[in-house]
Amino acid sequence: MSRVPLTKEGEISIKEKLSHLKFVERPQISQAIAEARAHGDLKENAEYHAAKELQGLIEAKINEMEIALANAQVIDVKEIPETGRVVFGSTVTVVDLENDKEITYKIVGNLESDPDNGHISIDTPIAKGLVGKFIDDEINIQTPSGNLNFEILEVKHI
Repeated sequence: MSRVPLTKEGEISIKEKLSHLKFVERPQISQAIAEARAHGDLKENAEYHAAKELQGLIEAKINEMEIALANAQVIDVKEIPETGRVVFGSTVTVVDLENDKEITYKIVGNLESDPDNGHISIDTPIAKGLVGKFIDDEINIQTPSGNLNFEILEVKHI
């Protein structure tokens, strides 16, 4: 299996979520199953079936996170010298040349992607268009929703 890029912050966040699932949610769901089982006939016990289904989802999520961490290539962008070039883990401020609006993106791995908070996956068209470019570069990025024209204003390793 190929290595999956992950920022240092992403690794910490995923480990915290994994710990919460294993040591808080897993015991809670086991308790809920035990309580539902105590109610009698399991064939018609909706609480039991719902708890078992939730248990399956939690176990799948735990498994997915453990595999991802085992295959992760953790990159601490703070250790990479800043050259003005966009790399994995960079926080990039661009200006949209169409509407003169500034946008800031942090380029992260798939598991830590959160577009609503400006964390975009390395596999997105925008991230692919930014990586390797430098401050003051003007770029045209083709996305499924149309072409975007950006100028890179700032590249930080934070």
